[in-house]
Amino acid sequence: MSNVFADAALRYAAGSPQTGTAAFSVLSPTDFSAAWDEITAWSGYAPTPLVSLEALASEAGVARIDYKHEGPRFGLGSFKALGGAYAAMRVLQRELSARLGTEVALADIREGKYADDCAKIVLVSATDGNHGRSLAWGCKNVGAPCRIYIHAEVSEGRAEAMRDLGAEVIRIDGDYDASVGLAREEAEANGWFVVSDTSWEGYSEPPRDVMAGYGVMTREACDALEQAPTHVFLQGGVGGLAASVAAALRQYWKEDSPRVVVVEPELAACLFESAKSQKPVAVHIEEETIMAGLSCGEPSEMAWEILAEEARDFVTIPDSIVAPTVRLLAMPENPTDKIEAGESAVAGLAAVLAAGKDTEMAQSLGLGPTSRVLLIGSEGVTDPDIFARIMAGENA
Repeated sequence: MSNVFADAALRYAAGSPQTGTAAFSVLSPTDFSAAWDEITAWSGYAPTPLVSLEALASEAGVARIDYKHEGPRFGLGSFKALGGAYAAMRVLQRELSARLGTEVALADIREGKYADDCAKIVLVSATDGNHGRSLAWGCKNVGAPCRIYIHAEVSEGRAEAMRDLGAEVIRIDGDYDASVGLAREEAEANGWFVVSDTSWEGYSEPPRDVMAGYGVMTREACDALEQAPTHVFLQGGVGGLAASVAAALRQYWKEDSPRVVVVEPELAACLFESAKSQKPVAVHIEEETIMAGLSCGEPSEMAWEILAEEARDFVTIPDSIVAPTVRLLAMPENPTDKIEAGESAVAGLAAVLAAGKDTEMAQSLGLGPTSRVLLIGSEGVTDPDIFARIMAGENA
């Protein structure tokens, strides 16, 4: 294996996990169950693979690595398909129920009974790519208009994928957090509805629905495992994925729930800094990371409630180990083990491989020969041009 992992400079911050109720109260078992019942009824639903990475587990010095590969999810290429589209339906359900004065069922929205009414409700969001694609797909399925705000560094390939699903895409000059701000501002001015994966004061229902949708992925993984993992390495971003998975694992495995390690780009480490301050902290992103889906400077307050109780470790990784990790998955010794993954998908695996070359970091994370690690491979190839450059040897 390349020395790039041995040379990687990982940063570590200890969390302050504690006995609490956030994993059951912020996201309740009922929230997860409702999302499961709806999403598994969608056309094209199928569980995504849980793949054992035996050779890479050996390289990392752990007993096993199980990788939940979200590339095939609904043909959209990422786990976000579970969140944005489900949250969109829940926003429409609440608004239609209020407008029509009667309780509207998700099944009736899904089956087109309220298509004319949905066409009058505009849904908007900011995105680095995958969340917006999910929202655009969900809106297309039920006939609702969709506006997606993207920042300057979102690739044109990802923008075009959203346009192909019928979304109006608005590109701004600023970063992700600036696009979030503009989406909120224009929604408030025009009577549109924000479907965001991050929460703020007074705005919590759609982010909760987004995270509840992600629970489908976690339940599939848990049902496929013979025993609880000892560790789960989770991508950071605003914290929605990490918080959802941590809560669902706690609800499923109870006291056997795995040790939660949050992994972020060193260029966008808002959760890492929040752990150090023991409160949500925003950071200014001065340079964009290759992991576009994780380029977030401000944590979700709702997600932080869960992570403050459940996450034991916070780690940042340099961009230098991302492309090599993508190539390792795509070019294994056994061709039948090939996994084509996007840049944000491999954050957890990159951290495990680098920690395996750093005795002190491995000890800090409690990693060793009996460790069983669960990873969320959050996306497949969502931008073919970037993937092609990585496979050609570039760091994109």
